[in-house]
Amino acid sequence: MPKAQETVLEIDLKTLKHNFGHLKSKLNKKTKFLAVVKAYGYGSDACQIANYLQTLDVDYFAVAYVKEGVALRKSGITKPVLVLHPQAVNFKTLIDNCLEPSIYNAKILNEFINIASAEKQTNYPIHIKFNTGLNRLGFWGNDLNYIASKLKDSASVKVKSIFSHLAASEDLKEKQFTLNQIENFKSISKNVTKALGYKPMLHICNTSGLLNYPDAHFDMVRSGIGLYGFGNSEKENKHLKPIATLKTVISQIHSIEKGESVGYNRAYKSNAFLKTATLPLGHADGIGRQYGNDNGFVTINGQKANIIGNVCMDMIMVNITNIDCKEGDEVIVFDANHTAENLAQTTNSISYELITAISQRIKRVILQ
Repeated sequence: MPKAQETVLEIDLKTLKHNFGHLKSKLNKKTKFLAVVKAYGYGSDACQIANYLQTLDVDYFAVAYVKEGVALRKSGITKPVLVLHPQAVNFKTLIDNCLEPSIYNAKILNEFINIASAEKQTNYPIHIKFNTGLNRLGFWGNDLNYIASKLKDSASVKVKSIFSHLAASEDLKEKQFTLNQIENFKSISKNVTKALGYKPMLHICNTSGLLNYPDAHFDMVRSGIGLYGFGNSEKENKHLKPIATLKTVISQIHSIEKGESVGYNRAYKSNAFLKTATLPLGHADGIGRQYGNDNGFVTINGQKANIIGNVCMDMIMVNITNIDCKEGDEVIVFDANHTAENLAQTTNSISYELITAISQRIKRVILQ
């Protein structure tokens, strides 16, 4: 890999293929695989990720919002795309782009049926989401009669799948809660299927569900974070590899005397002579202020350099007192060895938050 000459986010498609293969190996041959590429492909590049996965054995994609689905279609994605959190104002655009909505409450169901009817749709695919314990989005099981009556009165839509979302599938201390969710979903699905008179696809597993609850794979699984290299446990992380490397360079080196301060608000005051390096990325790039003041760190020539002072909008300063380096040297913010998960943990955060926050102004470099 070439040395960085500016701040770049490298995306390794070979590693993505490895992660997909590992996750796919956990499924039986009939179970479909839905790749979640919302939030700009978890901070990487959704269109690049999706187009590569489309060449592999991926059956479905999922995004959060209609705009994300439209971007996939414009980039050449032809596989089905589930929109997990659509808003009624975008339903016509959704239909125009052959996207498939998650229907999660009565308001959304009614509004989508009305627009699908106005657009002269027949059997347009929809996905009915049920709340089994996450308490975020979804119908309740006792909404079944209402759903069935609305669907019976409309030929404009047809249920493609019934699904739910596990709340704590990565936490084995919550195993009983997860098993209860799965049993609740089975009961709801059985009743819905009976009321509809046909069997839609069933899916409830996210990445951790896929890995920890093989009996709940049903007809399809949904994986996001696993594709990008994180298994939500030390055991699974050994089998997955982060696909993204965030690199930057040393712009300038300063010698700081005892008593001098570094950065805004003089948040860091030196109690001895030290050297600092200024790097061209900051909180506008996704490295939040919480990583400042000796919380977060980067790696320079294999050595850890703590972030000191407050993180600026476009710059951070790091302590290089004991590191042999020079201006222009490459800096690793996170990679497969010094992971985004490790960096996020320094501020009691998680890999998801850090990687999805990486600004789109940072240049993406795709490694084929």
